[in-house]
Amino acid sequence: MNKFVIIIFFGMVFQSVLSQTNPNPSDSLKVESLDEVLLKAVRVNADSPITHSNVSKEELALRNLGQDLPILLNYLPAVVTTSDAGAGVGYTGIRVRGSDATRVNVTINGIPYNDSESQGTFWVDLPDFASSVENLQLQRGVGTSTNGSGAFGASLNLLSDGISSKPYGEIANSYGSFETLKHTLKFSTGLLQDSFELSGRLSKITSNGYIDRATSDLKSYFLQAAYKKGNTLLKALAFGGKERTYQSWFGIDAATLETDRTFNPAGMYTDADGTIQFYENEVDDYTQDHYQLFWNQRYNEHWTSNVSLNYTWGRGFFEQYREDADLEFHAIEPIEIGGNTIETSDLIRRRWLNNNFYALNANAHYKNDRLDVSSGLFYSYYGGDHFGEVIWARFAGESEFGERYYNGNGDKNEFTIFSKATVKIDDSWSVYGDLQGRFVNYRTSGNTSDKLPLQVKERYNFFNPKAGLTYRINRQNQLYGSYGRAQREPRRSDFEQGVFTAEKLDDFELGWRLKATGVELQTNVYYMDYRDQLVLTGALDDVGAPIRATSGKSYRLGLELDASIKISEELNLRPNFAVSDNKNVDFVTSRDGELVDLGNTRISFSPFLIAGNIFEYRPLEKLQVAFLSKYVGEQYMGNIDSEVSKLDAYFINDFSINYTLENVLFTRSITLTALVNNVFNVDYVSNGYFFTFDDDFSNPPTVTTIEGAGYYPQATINFLVGAMIKI
Repeated sequence: MNKFVIIIFFGMVFQSVLSQTNPNPSDSLKVESLDEVLLKAVRVNADSPITHSNVSKEELALRNLGQDLPILLNYLPAVVTTSDAGAGVGYTGIRVRGSDATRVNVTINGIPYNDSESQGTFWVDLPDFASSVENLQLQRGVGTSTNGSGAFGASLNLLSDGISSKPYGEIANSYGSFETLKHTLKFSTGLLQDSFELSGRLSKITSNGYIDRATSDLKSYFLQAAYKKGNTLLKALAFGGKERTYQSWFGIDAATLETDRTFNPAGMYTDADGTIQFYENEVDDYTQDHYQLFWNQRYNEHWTSNVSLNYTWGRGFFEQYREDADLEFHAIEPIEIGGNTIETSDLIRRRWLNNNFYALNANAHYKNDRLDVSSGLFYSYYGGDHFGEVIWARFAGESEFGERYYNGNGDKNEFTIFSKATVKIDDSWSVYGDLQGRFVNYRTSGNTSDKLPLQVKERYNFFNPKAGLTYRINRQNQLYGSYGRAQREPRRSDFEQGVFTAEKLDDFELGWRLKATGVELQTNVYYMDYRDQLVLTGALDDVGAPIRATSGKSYRLGLELDASIKISEELNLRPNFAVSDNKNVDFVTSRDGELVDLGNTRISFSPFLIAGNIFEYRPLEKLQVAFLSKYVGEQYMGNIDSEVSKLDAYFINDFSINYTLENVLFTRSITLTALVNNVFNVDYVSNGYFFTFDDDFSNPPTVTTIEGAGYYPQATINFLVGAMIKI
């Protein structure tokens, strides 16, 4: 089967080369269509049998006042978002259908953004990237074939800014609660000599955060050089960011949540006088730069292709003050003072990451009235170094500044090949097929941050077929059904926990789309059947990353609805809801020193009900008022249905207003925006952690399982206001 896929791909490439001998340029070709060639391999159209939502640049701009991209997507179906600092700036998270960010495949211009080892997406490393997004598509479930780690909850693909034919300048500033400030400068030269464009963005965001000391100091840039001539588009992109955030991933216990919900234990220590202090530099400091090069080509009215190159360089550390730390653990010899051996010391350490990611992506696309085919290949190499150093110690002995106390690395090679096609049988029926082969090699050496040896040398070969059927009942109604297989390898921290088994998912989707006068409706049911799913246990490791465990057999069964209802010319209603049953089957756990079969249990962080609504009112063409509502039902932070692990349901509401003034003085437009989050001042928690440990010392030989939980409270009522000037 893999040979069959390879033959399909190279056959299509060969035919595309032959097509160049008889080009048929079209004078009506638009710049935007060449931009979209970037994503033909990973996106689907409106008639595809894939469950998806599209978000435009204009929709993002309505609330883009400094909060992270996941927060801007909070009102999409089946989405739950959270923020470590509580106010949407800094480290943020997104879950789709109960799957966390490590299981949401993210691509930027078709290039994977998920970290190769941790599989996470850290939008704090690309602050204000929403200001450089042309549009995005969120596919729920397995979706179509994509690059990078498999989609186990959703895939999110972003297209960066397109080419502007006209020059412009843009200044955007905003201010809000917790001393949140955002400054953005954008520009474009427009098309020079009808061929060249240079554009860019500089951004700076600072915030004190809702949580104590959860400060953020974020900087980012985006530069694009483009050449467009006839049916050729070349783009060179450089973008990245630098973040420095005070750590706030520790959370708080239930008692503190009631008495001091903004308390942050990070950096806490006791000085020589016995006074509690907080280390001022308990920070995460990371820089990430991306360089991308694209060649998009249209050969004739049927054939297009895209070739992409990418290099990403990430480096940084998080810094910690540690009381009474073990010197030998930190590669410092015990010290003799006055006849006493000093084996522990207060110290400050940094844990570093330094990684490089290279990628090559090539796709060919053919389309006529009946057939739409894409084939492509993707190759990437990742190399990451992990190391720790002590930068200060009260008793340092003969140790050198910056001497490493642990070293580890990881190397990952990935090769993917795919071919997918949509065949339009007649005006009513179309068939979709998608074949993907993904081949992963991962190896590590050295030690973990706990100084435990980590020697991994694993190879994974995945074949992921997908198929679907669309039936157009009439011009207003459409039905679709699809099946998709996804498989994915464990991440680095899973290997540290002794997990080597790949996950498998079979996803079945059945949907109905309605598009009538004043009403658009998308509704679907899904069944996601997992084998060896790595579910979040609720616990965190020593760097705040969630720990996962293999659950054996599990499933997610759900119903989703997304609608847009035009009540009048001024009023629009956009409700959505998702109900789901998410279960581990015959889940076994250790309790009180014995293995216990709990039967079917709820999968962690998977609410039964998620609902949202956007009520839009446009009394004037340039004035928009919106009232946004979000309900997230109760959820469990573990997989054993413990009441200790339960997060209460919450219902929050936001209010936004946008007004645009055109041709004022020297400007083309001035847009004024105000956003009030959590207008009813609700105390709520959107995320947390759950842990257990066996107490075998209080009453030996009796073993008692102790349960505990931590919480990440979110901000009460807060506001952001901003102005964007276009010239």
